[in-house]
Amino acid sequence: MTNTNLYLPFEVDVKELEQFPKTTRKNNFFELIYVVSGTGIQIINNNQFQYSAGNLFLVTPQDIHSFEILTPTKFFFLRFNEYYIKTNAQKGMQETVQRMEYILQNASHRPGCILKNTVDKPLIASLIESVMNEQTNQQIYHQKITEQIVNAIITIVARNIALKLPKNIKEATGETVLEILHYIQENIYNPKELKANVISAHFNISMNYLGKYFKKQTGETLQEYISNYKLRLIEARLLNTDMRINEIADELHFSDESHLNKVFRKHKGINPSEFRKKYSK
Repeated sequence: MTNTNLYLPFEVDVKELEQFPKTTRKNNFFELIYVVSGTGIQIINNNQFQYSAGNLFLVTPQDIHSFEILTPTKFFFLRFNEYYIKTNAQKGMQETVQRMEYILQNASHRPGCILKNTVDKPLIASLIESVMNEQTNQQIYHQKITEQIVNAIITIVARNIALKLPKNIKEATGETVLEILHYIQENIYNPKELKANVISAHFNISMNYLGKYFKKQTGETLQEYISNYKLRLIEARLLNTDMRINEIADELHFSDESHLNKVFRKHKGINPSEFRKKYSK
């Protein structure tokens, strides 16, 4: 297995290949791979998916992946690391940072195209074509423009990952539930904004209808979705940061460390400290 490193906050690459390198790869960064043209099979964590033009894959540092090319394929690679997140945070781009964090926490490790929202497919194709043009033409401010387009691509990717999380989300799911999911993600650190009466008022939906509608569209109750999302954020902090348990509890508005421990153990069967010790490596 080959370990691949990334030395810049983000990196763009375009390759036309008839054969993918045989060595199985494992990266220390995140990699978005878009198929501009061609067909073949994506192999990731011993699973397979037939790919074609327009497919977009997200490979995380935990994934082992390769491609079996059936017809000559043009790949667009966008690689980014945690330093890219920190750089955006320093620039005050908090919303982009939250989207990036959402990718880190919830990226699917199964094979398959991550574009689940049909309206995003032509948008991604257009943005990626724009990046390739900027890299080819190298006109003034091309790097700055590329960075802005990259941020847009990653935000769209985060939206599509969000669509995959609830069990019943489909490509044809109505816009309202997508907006509710977006609202929850934006306000996860503000519990007062996540009360059912506040959400119902924000979307001008009755509380009774809100609960039934959300459960029908997502397969989870509103509270289940919020709780599960918080649990994923806790896991990410345990695995990817040195934050103390009481700091995580304070950030996510648990009453205290004991409350967080109780909730985490109830869902995971193990307390946060044990989880960190067991899985952080």
